[in-house]
Amino acid sequence: MENTVDTHTARPRAGLSSLSWLAQAISGVALIVLAGLHMVANHFVVEGGLRNFADAQAYLSHPVILPLEILFLIGVTIHALLGVRAILFDLGLSDQAEVRVTQALAVIGIVTIGYGLWLTWVVITF
Repeated sequence: MENTVDTHTARPRAGLSSLSWLAQAISGVALIVLAGLHMVANHFVVEGGLRNFADAQAYLSHPVILPLEILFLIGVTIHALLGVRAILFDLGLSDQAEVRVTQALAVIGIVTIGYGLWLTWVVITF
């Protein structure tokens, strides 16, 4: 008996999917560090556990803190959207649908990060 593989049901997940998995794993590890720093700086060392607007402005104006908070924003967005992408791909979408999902999530990610950067700029410059 010959062993054959049906190419319509068993598609190899190489290339972009492998990179997506790696990016999600890396962003997950980074989030452990960045979320920890964020929680300590914004909730554990602040009197009352929460910064007011003036405190947030001063905090975000620090030259070391701002890049860390921006990395946190980017990391959370990438990790979340790659997770949604993986869940949707597990549904067994067609190749064309997978491309559309990837494109839609990329647009959502760009808009989300852009909005977060704009909002951060508004808080700092208000």
